[in-house]
Amino acid sequence: MNVLSILKERSGNVCELCGSESELKQYTIPPSLNENVANDVLLCCTCLDQIEGTVDMDPNHWRCLNDSMWSEHVAVQIMAWRMLQRLRNEGWPQGLLDMMYLDDEAMTLAKATGEHEDESNKIIHRDANGVVLQSGDAVVLVKDLKVKGSSMVAKQGTAVRNIRLDRDNADYIEGKVDGQQIVIITQYVKKL
Repeated sequence: MNVLSILKERSGNVCELCGSESELKQYTIPPSLNENVANDVLLCCTCLDQIEGTVDMDPNHWRCLNDSMWSEHVAVQIMAWRMLQRLRNEGWPQGLLDMMYLDDEAMTLAKATGEHEDESNKIIHRDANGVVLQSGDAVVLVKDLKVKGSSMVAKQGTAVRNIRLDRDNADYIEGKVDGQQIVIITQYVKKL
């Protein structure tokens, strides 16, 4: 049974955050690159588009987190915590955050994308054109890059999907090229 089938069975074939039944997709929680039931959630397009920033956030849509934050599945709890963190300036999410509990391992993963940090403290990753990069984005290499410690050369034009951001350095991102996890300097990529 594949991961998507397990997620559909686990969720009852509804979005694990809002309960919608339409246009469901599997989403791997950044910074994880491996698709598995522990790192993935089943989301509707409305939730997914807002999480990935392709549409503006609708705070009222996320009132559903009042229920989903109590899910028995850690991946759902982590996504609920991250979305509540993004919306904490709305007022109402702070009360939910105060009630929410994540064990140490889950909290470490939840904080991995920096959702909990103030905007002024966040490290901002930008591509070669100055466009802001987010975890999970897809980028393309703008020049050939020799991979240190191997004979591999990542060719110009290679797409790198589902990138992870280095939390300590704005110049570094991580992604898979030809099945190998590598660190890439942001000045050599362009967001797709």
